[in-house]
Amino acid sequence: MIEYFDSHCHLTDAAFRDDREAVFRRATEAGVTRLVSIASHLSDAREALELAVHRAGVWCSAGVHPHAAGEAPPEALDEIRALAVGHPQVVAIGETGLDYHYDSSPRPVQRSLFEAHLGLAAELDLPVVVHAREADEDIAAALRAMPRGTSGVLHCFTGGDRAFEEAMAADWYVSFSGIASFKSFEPIELLRQVPLTRLLIETDSPYLSPVPKRGRRNEPAHVVLVAGAVAAHLGMDSTEVAARTTENACRFYGVA
Repeated sequence: MIEYFDSHCHLTDAAFRDDREAVFRRATEAGVTRLVSIASHLSDAREALELAVHRAGVWCSAGVHPHAAGEAPPEALDEIRALAVGHPQVVAIGETGLDYHYDSSPRPVQRSLFEAHLGLAAELDLPVVVHAREADEDIAAALRAMPRGTSGVLHCFTGGDRAFEEAMAADWYVSFSGIASFKSFEPIELLRQVPLTRLLIETDSPYLSPVPKRGRRNEPAHVVLVAGAVAAHLGMDSTEVAARTTENACRFYGVA
């Protein structure tokens, strides 16, 4: 059986409230044997941990998304640290980063919290999950300034040459979502530059359903379609993409 790893999804989202068990079942039936539920804020991190504690093959992160940065309490980093130190199911710091498209939080606050997440990830020797939208220069600057040896991933990558260059220089991973199946997907050449040992796939569900599911709620089972889209761009067989990205995600998150 072909195995898939959905390296980034949001199973605590309200979109899954009524049928989460069915979502897990469909994922298993599709061959998705492992997944990481990514946190967007502190209460979300606690809920994601509760899911991970009770399910084999499910892990989570702890962090504050840039959209929520403006509402993060002063003790946010302390709580993230406590969750990560106290629970082996927490395998990454984030989702953090910068989003200058929506600007839901003031940019200086986003930058400060992003840098704090990078520092915490280095301190705890955990990878960091980075959201980057229309903030290429500032993402690149943060990666240049981060503590040496910090590991991470540019998740749901849709472009940004400067951030990409810094990520490659730091031996980071790059993850692609259902957007890779859209006709509007642009960074095909950058996708082809990612070493196969540092390539990840994700759904970012419930968002960004791949073709032919576009316009409907996304879910982890659809990572199979993401693998197919990425494989088409690379001229590879989707089963090899599945195998490579599953191995990579296990290494990145430090799980078996």
